[in-house]
Amino acid sequence: MHEWNDLANEFKLDQETAIVLARTRGPGTEYASGDNAERIQESGNALLQTLSQREEYCRGMAAKFKAALGRYARAEDDQTAVIKQTGGSL
Repeated sequence: MHEWNDLANEFKLDQETAIVLARTRGPGTEYASGDNAERIQESGNALLQTLSQREEYCRGMAAKFKAALGRYARAEDDQTAVIKQTGGSL
């Protein structure tokens, strides 16, 4: 679970770099500079969207692991209680 959150945090940090790319401006006023900047902005926006999706996926996986861990612990507690009722021990 912690590994998924750590990975999500890395994707979140990487989004800051993608934002810089998405805000890129051309170095000059000629057509080529503007066109080049537009291509970099498009790449930055695509990267930002992808990183955001990856972050959401990792956070979702962390939540699923947390829920599964809780269900596992409850099932173990329930089975321990059943065993103790029959006079057994763990």
